[in-house]
Amino acid sequence: MEKTIQVVPGFSWFGKNIGIKDNTLDFGGLYSELPCEAAGVFTRNTMPGAPVIIGREHLQDGKLQAIVVNSKNANVATGERGLEDARLVCQWVGQEFQIAPEMVLPSSTGVIGRYLPMEKIRKGCRGLRDDLEQTPDAVARFARSIMTTDTHPKWVSGQVGDATILGVAKGAGMIEPNMATMLAFFVTDAEISASNLQTVLQRVVNKSFNRISVDTDTSTSDTVVVMANGQAGRIDLVSFEQELEKLSIELAQTLVRDGEGVTKLIELVVSGASSAEQALLTAKTLINSPLIKTAIYGADPNWGRFVMGIGKVYQYTVGLQDLKIFFGQGANRLSIDAVTIAEDRVPLEEISKLLQKEKIFIEIVLGDGPYSERVWGGDLTEKYVEINAYYTT
Repeated sequence: MEKTIQVVPGFSWFGKNIGIKDNTLDFGGLYSELPCEAAGVFTRNTMPGAPVIIGREHLQDGKLQAIVVNSKNANVATGERGLEDARLVCQWVGQEFQIAPEMVLPSSTGVIGRYLPMEKIRKGCRGLRDDLEQTPDAVARFARSIMTTDTHPKWVSGQVGDATILGVAKGAGMIEPNMATMLAFFVTDAEISASNLQTVLQRVVNKSFNRISVDTDTSTSDTVVVMANGQAGRIDLVSFEQELEKLSIELAQTLVRDGEGVTKLIELVVSGASSAEQALLTAKTLINSPLIKTAIYGADPNWGRFVMGIGKVYQYTVGLQDLKIFFGQGANRLSIDAVTIAEDRVPLEEISKLLQKEKIFIEIVLGDGPYSERVWGGDLTEKYVEINAYYTT
């Protein structure tokens, strides 16, 4: 993910250690010289963290000027004290940047059920303006400061006309977004209204971050935010959405690749569905299945697990005679259908070879319906168990 970072004019960044972690960056943020039009999409988990609750409040008017993030502590399940702590952080950051606290979006990631170390954060907020830089190195420090079990920082950038889009994300576990612990922050100098940003962001998230899964767990802290300062002037909204979608899919796939214990990226398409609901339910069921994920980890061509997963979507019935399963793409594409099953001609050894690759493509055809969905996920390995069995001990 060590790609070139295109900085966005008007935005400054910081990332530093304030003692929440021992020796690594743990506190970061960004600041815009101008008030920004802003939009956000948050977790649908019914026990959201305090920063999500406050973030929703601060985004109600579609305006933001700064974001502040701490790692190691999620400020979730902390009650009224957690809400007050999140507000205090926004107040301190606002004082440093001479903006209203409501113009600051708070975000936290890490362990659930612990109060924020407010003394450390208070000290860390002092002199923040001196920490700001408009450089790729500053963006990279921010990206590292928000990491938890991530093995590397994650960012993408691109151009739309005269405008630049830059996105930074974190996430490796507790990822099955339903709007991921997943955070993603985008900034741009395009001129776009908050209402248009919200509409675009919701559509983009639905095609990217809402289509990935590492471990089926919807985080209490999932947040995707975009801020636009307007310095580059107006741009074509369709082109902006296309670029934002492309960058979001790239970031989403990177989150899966860096998933806890993940060794393989799975791209799965369900097509031929009778409805959009059937396509998405089936795709999510398959990409979330521990039996399918472990089979892919072991390159086990156990296609019967796909049949099981399809049958788990009990709202819809698929006839075995209508089902087709494809592994791979292009000339290496291998298929399983009722005929190959009946005649015992399933190419098991060849499928196993395809499942040994680092990126795996699978298509499930349910029939001749017009609907399809595409999702991404990772395999399930012993490393995932190791990481999460001893996460706080």
